[in-house]
Amino acid sequence: MTDPTLRASDAERYRVVAMLEKHAAAGRLTLDEFTERVDRVLACRTHGDLAAVTADLPASASPREEDNRHLLWAFLAAALVLVVFSVVLGLAR
Repeated sequence: MTDPTLRASDAERYRVVAMLEKHAAAGRLTLDEFTERVDRVLACRTHGDLAAVTADLPASASPREEDNRHLLWAFLAAALVLVVFSVVLGLAR
């Protein structure tokens, strides 16, 4: 593991978000948990902060889970609908 005090890059944050998407598609995270963790990841400043967000998840999904791409797309569509819904509600205020 890298030094936990090193600052994380945007690319590293987006890799963690992609990993969270896989875990959510595998059923390890609910949509609410996924949303909360993505918010935390985007606010992380260091590698240690990123590691803390995913500490309770396995390092990677199994090959069988990665074959379930249709579940990932369904989850991403649901996440997109949630984001659009949040933006519409925010503008309606």
